Amino acid sequence: MSMSSPLPRRAETDPRWQVAAIVLAFAALVFWRLGTPSKIMFDEVHYLPAARHLVELSTRLNPEHPLLGKELIALGMMTLGDNPFGWRFFTALYGVIGLFGAIRAFWWASLSRVGTVLFGVFLATNFIWFVLCRIAILDMAMAASLALAFWQWALAARKGRRVHLILAGAFMGLSLGGKWNGAPLMVLPGLWFAWTRIKASRGRWLTLPFGTRGGVVRGVSLAEGFLWLGVLPVLVYFATFIPAMFYRVGAISPWHLVDWQFTMLKLQDSVVKPHRYMSRWYQWMFNARSIWFFYEKWDGAQRGVLMLGNPYTMWAGLPALLWAAIDGVLAVLRWRPRLSPAVRRWAPTGQDALARIGGTAALCYAGSLFFWALNGKPVQFYYHYQLAAVFLDAALAIVLAQLWRRGLRWPAGVSVVLALGFFAYFFPILAALPLAGVKSYKLYNWMPVWK
Repeated sequence: MSMSSPLPRRAETDPRWQVAAIVLAFAALVFWRLGTPSKIMFDEVHYLPAARHLVELSTRLNPEHPLLGKELIALGMMTLGDNPFGWRFFTALYGVIGLFGAIRAFWWASLSRVGTVLFGVFLATNFIWFVLCRIAILDMAMAASLALAFWQWALAARKGRRVHLILAGAFMGLSLGGKWNGAPLMVLPGLWFAWTRIKASRGRWLTLPFGTRGGVVRGVSLAEGFLWLGVLPVLVYFATFIPAMFYRVGAISPWHLVDWQFTMLKLQDSVVKPHRYMSRWYQWMFNARSIWFFYEKWDGAQRGVLMLGNPYTMWAGLPALLWAAIDGVLAVLRWRPRLSPAVRRWAPTGQDALARIGGTAALCYAGSLFFWALNGKPVQFYYHYQLAAVFLDAALAIVLAQLWRRGLRWPAGVSVVLALGFFAYFFPILAALPLAGVKSYKLYNWMPVWK
């Protein structure tokens, strides 16, 4: 097979056992000493009281955010007790499930065995996903749900079954129920489905809304697709507010749910007090603004929890993202640059079967940051980079998989070693392990902006 030939659709076997090993190893690390530190850390100070009010159905607290993340925390309190392990358990479990969903989404989108394994390693060790699994805040409810939605979207594209389209819409609604951060990405499945229906209609515009012949999802018209990818997510999102309709004080009326969304938006924009860890989206791109979720002597030792991206994958992912973007544009335009054989081994050509997938990853990365670049909310934090970091990892995995197919395998091996090495080195301050002393942070604050 030549370097430029497209990869057959099912030429590679599903790496399900490798994926299972990655997810199980990740789960073991996430749940190990999950209740440490036993003290409330960072924004748990907001969401734990809100979850307690939800358990008691007393009155709404922290009303500016949707409820799903607080419902997961409340479920843990109700089933495992109002203790650190109970607070964090269901967020951690959902994060592990979301990791599995993200890796499976990559596989069904790319059908690249090497790329899928690389992506699984990079996402599991990118620091951000791991740390957010181990803290009782809302972001994992949003991100894990969106990962599951993209998994079902990729399955719908590959297998053409209605059920996967329905599940994609349901998980998109749950993602909105966690936070609104992923909203810009949720238009992509609908646009993709509409485009496939338009192509299948072959200019028969009168039959386009209800025609079912052809198309990537068998027997599903454009109108029905709008139902599953447009209406269903909104209904599922509104359903996450059902517990709030039974508060003893300040219950939310089902007839005023739409009005309540505008109230939530105003409340979010009202947070203008500066925070020592606040940052902007362009700082996130360069891994240039960390957050200490926790750093003090607790549970018998000095401990810390640092929100930071894996230095290797966050920095190496940027040139890979540029490669993927160029490759995607070349693939769409069907333009083949004239390059020498030596250069072609290291350059985007738009001819590889993964080119369009890489371009999609770059588009999703831009869409994830677009939300924050235009968002008027003045107080933003590095962990809002969570979704963009997923697509950065995907772009890096795609480029390395392309190089692998071209016979350049050492970059993938070196990348895995570096990603795992940095994860192991920083692990004590990702999992709140005992540190040598109060100044142990100096071992990890390589840059002044990481203090």
